[in-house]
Amino acid sequence: MALLWVAFFLQQGTRQIFGATLTSIQGSLGASAAAIGVVATVFTFAYGLSVPFAGAAADLFNRKWMVVSGVFVFCLGIFASGFVSSLGLMIVSYGILNGFGQSFYYPSATSIIGELHKETRATALSILQMGLYAGIIGCSAASGWLAESGAEGWRMPFKIFGGIGILWAVVLALGLQGKSLDRINKADKISETNNPVNHVNPVQNKPTLKEAFKVFAGNPSALLLAAGLGMMIYVDIGFKTWMPSHLSETFGMAEGSAALNAVLWHYLGAFVGVTLAGRISDRLVAHRPSVRMETNIIGLALGVPFIVWMAYAPSPMTCGIAMAIFGVFRGVYDSNLMASLFDIIPQKYHASGAGLMLSCAFVFGSTSPVVLGVVKDSFSSTAALASLAAFYIVGAAVIAIARRRQYFRS
Repeated sequence: MALLWVAFFLQQGTRQIFGATLTSIQGSLGASAAAIGVVATVFTFAYGLSVPFAGAAADLFNRKWMVVSGVFVFCLGIFASGFVSSLGLMIVSYGILNGFGQSFYYPSATSIIGELHKETRATALSILQMGLYAGIIGCSAASGWLAESGAEGWRMPFKIFGGIGILWAVVLALGLQGKSLDRINKADKISETNNPVNHVNPVQNKPTLKEAFKVFAGNPSALLLAAGLGMMIYVDIGFKTWMPSHLSETFGMAEGSAALNAVLWHYLGAFVGVTLAGRISDRLVAHRPSVRMETNIIGLALGVPFIVWMAYAPSPMTCGIAMAIFGVFRGVYDSNLMASLFDIIPQKYHASGAGLMLSCAFVFGSTSPVVLGVVKDSFSSTAALASLAAFYIVGAAVIAIARRRQYFRS
């Protein structure tokens, strides 16, 4: 769990280096807001296209090596981004290589944890989710400070965190083993042995991407959960990409201070939300199976007014308060993000299902940086950020439909 947590810290934290240093990168490469937004869009789109295949591979092959190879590849992309001299090269290193590598981590890691935790699944996945919050806060703060104080400016955080990640891939290769993975492998073998259909040929028990796609696409509730996640990802990517520059332009914050404040209050709130909601839903799920989706709905619906408040806040303090409360409800949603899906699809498709769900969500969410960049250029960053509230409303609505179909259909 600790090894996977640090890997998630790096995966999510290195994503935020770009947003934290976006103003400096934009000036250095001479790009418009819409053009620089293409980098984040290509990253998200590359991730979205790759992740279903990564999920299927995680169900077919050794999940340890999926995690190791993913961390190595995306950190290599981050490291290389510190040396680029043009927008095109940044698209290749940060957008394509980083996006492809990151797709390998999450389906494998969450399926490992999901199989080891049944009754405490939301709590365990919430602990992993805290790595996301800590990574974004830590890397944003460090990246902004390094960009301002280091001789190499915005290039330094890419080189430092990319290098650390490459070394962590080696640590994972040496240390990601033992009882946890042995228990999963043993359970898989017992399942194959006890299944008379697959007793003759246990390889048949391994799902193909085509088979997983049929199961996922044939489950309307799973598709609706994917649509809800797509709305949340659109908001998340747009928020993380453009909030630092909004604080800098609106309140005159220095780049380092804006990078930290853009994520600190939001993710401190998310720590609270994910911790409480994960524990509560695990306690209630035995008596109320629909509670995981209900938690998702509450998180998105109650986050809406605070997104609007955040965008129109007249001072840094009120903006920080709005981001913190928005973060609490984002954490409530996150606490049951994958637990909701794992409750409604067979265990053998957990990694593949997670990959397909993430693919749908990130392909849609990939449009956010460019769309918000266009709105920012045409109107203002305030208008761009406020528009995100509409996507949380839609997300809550589609998950409400999934809840009714899955648990209350007569």
